[in-house]
Amino acid sequence: MKYRQLGKSGLRVSVLTLGTMGFGGTGWASVIGKVDVAGAREQLAIARDSGMNLVDTADVYSNGLSEEILGEALGSARDAMLVATKCHMPMGDGPNDAGLSRHHIIRAAEASLRRLRTDHIDLYQVHEWDGQTPLDETLSALDDLVRAGKVRYIGASNYSAWHLMKALGVSDARGYERFVSQQIYYSLHSRHPEDELVPVALDQGLGILVWSPLAGGLLSGKYRRGVQPPNGSRHLSEWSEPPVHDQAKLYDIIETVAAIAADHGVTGARVSLAWTLTKPGVTSLIVGARTPQQLHDSLGAAELELSADEIARLEAVSAEPLRYPYWHQAQTAADRLGPADLPHLEAHL
Repeated sequence: MKYRQLGKSGLRVSVLTLGTMGFGGTGWASVIGKVDVAGAREQLAIARDSGMNLVDTADVYSNGLSEEILGEALGSARDAMLVATKCHMPMGDGPNDAGLSRHHIIRAAEASLRRLRTDHIDLYQVHEWDGQTPLDETLSALDDLVRAGKVRYIGASNYSAWHLMKALGVSDARGYERFVSQQIYYSLHSRHPEDELVPVALDQGLGILVWSPLAGGLLSGKYRRGVQPPNGSRHLSEWSEPPVHDQAKLYDIIETVAAIAADHGVTGARVSLAWTLTKPGVTSLIVGARTPQQLHDSLGAAELELSADEIARLEAVSAEPLRYPYWHQAQTAADRLGPADLPHLEAHL
């Protein structure tokens, strides 16, 4: 297992993170998986044996059950893993049971600590933007949790670049604890983060944790052009996260992935994950699994080396047109671009 620094922090995390949305698997999460305590213990043992040192959950996953199962499954091995969780999503029907107010953040963190059976959260992430709560209130509450020893590091998830810059500006101005990471959706299926989110991470020293690096299973190899997906597949049906806007392009990507996978004698999932690990700014990919076999397969991505030609083929088939103002910058400001601009624009110069 390889390790990378999480942003500007001193924390080193494995390039693969164990995802737990399928722990419990009730309500809307039932299509992700239904891993019980015994299954969670098995997955955690596999993760630890591989060298994986970070596990990611959220209070909203199965309405707290994912955290409860994780806490029970970790048991006395709690200190062998870094634990990341999140707050923001509704955890009740009350007017203050969601969002990023001081009231909700403090209550949510204390509830997560109880469910996780621990005295601290290693990485506490705001799960979504809250445009109705002052950033000063949100960030001061997170800062208080760090100073109280209940949280070690803080991060954001699903923020836009201007949200991140505004939050970092407030933290810097007030002397609050700074976000060390952002958790985002990024894959061969969607390279939108390369416009803004990757550059801001490179410029501001934020680690990038990637959720759903297999596009909810779309890039795993089980979806093929003209072939009926196997029973239990959730995509291209009622499940719309991430949304698919161009099925023809998606299948072109899948076919390229499958061809490279066949050359290596591995699954398409490994190739898709290995490509994402080559991208600038990426720290760790969050991989969930319904079965131990799926987890073992994903772990192989950490050791898969793609050739420059294979990476170029994947880049070409998944490429997206430059949006404004990037095409204009590439045409007129090529001699004045900085290190955070170049990964996105260099191929177009």
